[in-house]
Amino acid sequence: MSEPLAERMRPRSLDEYVGQQHLVGEGAVLRKMIDAGRISSFILWGPPGVGKTTLAQIIANRLQTPFYTLSAVTSGVKDVRDVIERAKSGRFFNSASPILFIDEIHRFSKSQQDSLLGAVERGIVTLIGATTENPSFEVIRPLLSRCQLYVLKPLEKDDLLALLHRAITTDVELSQREIELQQTGAMLRYSGGDARKLLNILELVVESESSKKVVISDELVEARLQQNPLAYDKDGEMHYDIISAFIKSIRGSDPDAALYWMARMIEGGEDPEFIARRLIISASEDIGLANPNALLLANAAFDAVMKIGWPEGRIPLAEAAVYLATSPKSNSAYMGIANALSEVKKSGNLPVPLHLRNAPTSLMKELGYSDGYRYAHDFPGNFVEQQYLPDQLVDARFWHAQHSPSEEKLYQNMLRNWGDRFKDEG
Repeated sequence: MSEPLAERMRPRSLDEYVGQQHLVGEGAVLRKMIDAGRISSFILWGPPGVGKTTLAQIIANRLQTPFYTLSAVTSGVKDVRDVIERAKSGRFFNSASPILFIDEIHRFSKSQQDSLLGAVERGIVTLIGATTENPSFEVIRPLLSRCQLYVLKPLEKDDLLALLHRAITTDVELSQREIELQQTGAMLRYSGGDARKLLNILELVVESESSKKVVISDELVEARLQQNPLAYDKDGEMHYDIISAFIKSIRGSDPDAALYWMARMIEGGEDPEFIARRLIISASEDIGLANPNALLLANAAFDAVMKIGWPEGRIPLAEAAVYLATSPKSNSAYMGIANALSEVKKSGNLPVPLHLRNAPTSLMKELGYSDGYRYAHDFPGNFVEQQYLPDQLVDARFWHAQHSPSEEKLYQNMLRNWGDRFKDEG
C-alpha cells in the first residue's frame, strides 16, 4: 500500500518548502541559523498543516545531525529520559547537539516538561517543539525562557495553489492521471490554509473517480466531502471559525447559539479540555467583574470534566456555557490590563515611589525606603488616600468601570474613596 499523498509530497529541502518566508526566506531568522549550521532551541507555534514537523526534519537533514522524535500524546517521562540518554551517548566531541523534536508539546505535563530542562540547558539536545496552542499557557516558563518562539502562519492562497499544481505534475501516482483543476475554491475553502488537509482532499477526489481523466470542480469536491464534512473541519480553519462563533455567542448573550456551536465541536471530536479552557478565558474576558461567579463556575466545569471524563463531561460544560451566555457582561478588567501593558511598553521601568518600597535593612531605611507609607487598615474604612503609581503616572487611569449591577458597587466604592479621580466614570 502506497503512502498517503501528503506524505509523498512532504518537502525534503528548503527549496521545496512552501510558505513561512518570514522565517525561512532569504535573510530570515531561521534561514540564517540553518545556513550558519548552528541552531538554538525553539518552539514552532501555528495551526495544523503549515509545516512545523516538515521544517524540523529539513533542519535536521540540512545540519546532518541525529534527529529524535517524540509525540506528546504517546510519550511519558521515561521516553523523554531514554531519548536524552541516547542523545548523550551518541554525541561526538564538538559536534552539533542532536535535535529532539516534540510534536504537540502543549500536551506534555509539567513533569514531562521539567524532565527536558536539564538537557536543553546543558546543550545535550537542541529542542524543537511544535504546538497548535499558545505556548504562554501550555509550556512551563523555565522551558519557554530557554527557547525562541517562532509563529507559523496559515498558508496563503498562492502557496496552496502552487502545492496543488506541483502535486498533480510531480507526484508519482497523480502524474499518471489527466487531472484538470477547473475550479479550486472549494478545496481552498475546506483546507483552511492546511497543506496536509488540501492534499488529503485532492487525493480523495482523484481516487473517487474511475476514469483516467479527472476534472476537478467545486461541485465535485463538495459532493465528495459532504458524506463526512466534519472529518475535514477538525483542527483546520473551520475549527477556529467554530470556536470563534462559540465565544462570540457567549459574549453576545445567546445561550442557544452557544450550545449549538458547542454541539458542533463535540460532534467534530474536539478535545473537551480545549472547550473548558475557552470557557475560563471567556468568563475572565467577557463576563469579568459584572459577575465574578462566572469564573468560579467555568473553573469548576473544567475540574468536573477532568474528574468525570466523557461523555458526561458535556453536561457541566453546557451548564457553564449557558451561565456565561446569560450573565451580564463586562470587559473592564481585560481592557484595564491591556491599558496598563500598553503604558509599561511605552514608559518602561519607572521607579517605585520611595514610600512603597520594602525596607528590610537599616541602610534602606536611612535612604528613605518605606518612609511615609500609610497602612490602609489603620484608617477608617480601611482606606487612606496616598500615591501608589510612579511619579510620572500619578494621574494615569487604566481601569474604567462599566456599571453593570455588580460592577456598579465597585465603582461607588471607588468614588467614596477617591472622589474626583474616578468621576470621569459617571
